[in-house]
Amino acid sequence: MEFDEVVARRQSIRHYSSKPVDFSLITEITEAAIHAPTAGNISTTKLVIVSDKELRDKLAAAAGQEFIAAAPWIIIVCSKNDLVVKNYEERGLMYSRQQAGASIQNMLLKITDLGLASCWIGAFDDNAVKRILHVPDDIEVEAILPVAYSSKFHPQMKRRKPDLKLILFFEQYGQTVQRKPRQPEAK
Repeated sequence: MEFDEVVARRQSIRHYSSKPVDFSLITEITEAAIHAPTAGNISTTKLVIVSDKELRDKLAAAAGQEFIAAAPWIIIVCSKNDLVVKNYEERGLMYSRQQAGASIQNMLLKITDLGLASCWIGAFDDNAVKRILHVPDDIEVEAILPVAYSSKFHPQMKRRKPDLKLILFFEQYGQTVQRKPRQPEAK
């Protein structure tokens, strides 16, 4: 798929088929995560791959979202923040969260590109997930990404998108009209 098509087709899908997903595709998805930008070239994102049925059931229960267990693979996205906080102090935690988000988006786009389905899960019991997967206390659990084939055809949804006029400002926050269209000055 072309990039613009992948971006437009990406959607949250919660209905999964029992069709197996080859591990080589999981490798491609996780490879996409490492290409996300990092503050100071300090990678904070860590990934836990889960295929065990019992663990998938426990993770679904920890999130209160049973559909997660139907996916043959689950990617748990975590952040190890110590180095980025050491280098960037109070902004380090924000940078780490941004890096996790960028990694997640890269993986979601790759999942779409491969014809697979997923849903970015951010609502879960952090302590339960840590307990289930033996995640150390100093590691943050950021997201759960089930990975599967969709169980049904999902036509491109007409998602309600924000009006660009409501989110785009010029020169200062709140200024919705560019006074005089111009190109930036060359140096």
